[in-house]
Amino acid sequence: MALELRQQLKLSQQLIMTPQLQQAIKLLQLSRLELAETIQQEIEENPVLEESAAAAEAEQEFTADEAASLGLAEEPALPEPERTSEVQMESTSSLGEIDWENYANEYDSGYSGSGRQHDDADLPSRLDILTAKPDLQSHLQWQLNLSNITEEEREAGMFILGNLNRDGFLEATIEDIVRETGCSEETARHMIAMTQEMDPAGVGARDIKECLLLQLARLGLADSLAAYLVGSHLHLLETKNYHAMARATGRPVDEVMAAVRIIVNLDPHPGRVYSDEEPQYIVPDVYIYKLGNEYVIMLNDEGLPRLKISNYYREILKKGSAAPSGTKDYVQDKLRSAMWLIKSIQQRQRTIYRVVESILKFQREFFEKGVAHLRPMVLRDVAEDLGMHESTISRVTSNKYVHTPQGIFELKYFFNSAISTHGGESLASESIKQRIKSIVQNENPEKPLSDSTIAEIFARESIQLARRTVAKYREQMGILPSKLRKRTKFA
Repeated sequence: MALELRQQLKLSQQLIMTPQLQQAIKLLQLSRLELAETIQQEIEENPVLEESAAAAEAEQEFTADEAASLGLAEEPALPEPERTSEVQMESTSSLGEIDWENYANEYDSGYSGSGRQHDDADLPSRLDILTAKPDLQSHLQWQLNLSNITEEEREAGMFILGNLNRDGFLEATIEDIVRETGCSEETARHMIAMTQEMDPAGVGARDIKECLLLQLARLGLADSLAAYLVGSHLHLLETKNYHAMARATGRPVDEVMAAVRIIVNLDPHPGRVYSDEEPQYIVPDVYIYKLGNEYVIMLNDEGLPRLKISNYYREILKKGSAAPSGTKDYVQDKLRSAMWLIKSIQQRQRTIYRVVESILKFQREFFEKGVAHLRPMVLRDVAEDLGMHESTISRVTSNKYVHTPQGIFELKYFFNSAISTHGGESLASESIKQRIKSIVQNENPEKPLSDSTIAEIFARESIQLARRTVAKYREQMGILPSKLRKRTKFA
């Protein structure tokens, strides 16, 4: 078969995503923090974009001629705001006369005049009072530096500190310490023992058993019943089998329970006391308030930069401007990019508003009465209501949070599967989870309910729920099995 080149006409359909469409989709799925970072990056890269402090200034639009030249939809022209002024660096400001060293280093106590009884030079520097929360590594390193040890021991000790996890457990073996630091095995064991004597108690342990034993030894209970239970019957402690522990130790149950109470007060994660992880606070993207019998939806724009087009660069595109053609082409390209960004952000906000409005319509009972009245809902329900694609709804609800009269929830929270009832009505899975949580909270702690018993309770309420479904929901909520929830009358 001979190979040849030929021309051929072919008619086909294909989806081409323009850069503007890709940008709009990208902005739609960003969280609030990511959106603020993206806007700030665009401001730094695009000289045409400016951040405006007033909302009115941010709502600028082009005239009909400008919009047509940029390929944008024609919109009514707004009164042109005042032109942006250029910054003159040759200002008469007396910045050079400011004593910056005195400003930064001298601490002002708030008293002035002749009433001051002390010399400012004796006060601490502003930089001296800045503090940072110490983490586990720095806290232990501070103790290591106070120890009278050799350079070889110090190197081994630093290696040990560097191999502690966030719980304070040592993840390196003696062989690892010897191989990486070149110290002797005796030195490695000595430095592990020294680390285990540091504060907090239990740090440097290899497992949970050693961690608890180190804390008991610090309390002077190394030879106590509590230490014997931890060392020999930890598996019985995990299952709370107090009678089996009493039989294994030959001690009365009340003595076993007293020892268990000591063990329970120990810290199985000593390193977390010095954790440097800061709490992450959620800032809602949308607020829902109830005014009378109606709900009001408000988008949270606080903290997001308000964008506007620089009037200085708009002047360059006007007819009669003396700017070179190359400059005009560059500015026109940047203006087009800036306008698409502003329109994409506005479209993102409108889409979020419409999605929240649709969720409010479907889940009105939830906003009125709480989680127990959450209805089953999937992405398709909102997509069909708004005439959008499910993927668009998925992007809108990702990493977005809403503040409601019932609390703060992720938008994904309102989409959940359905559980059938004998009456034909379906319940949301989140409602079932809250019902399971309520049943467990109200159970007798001495006789906790099994998963099968909870499933029977739902059956009496005409709700079809299998035992394995109860177990799955219980594990998702972090609720222990019945044998681990059991508490005796001695506890």
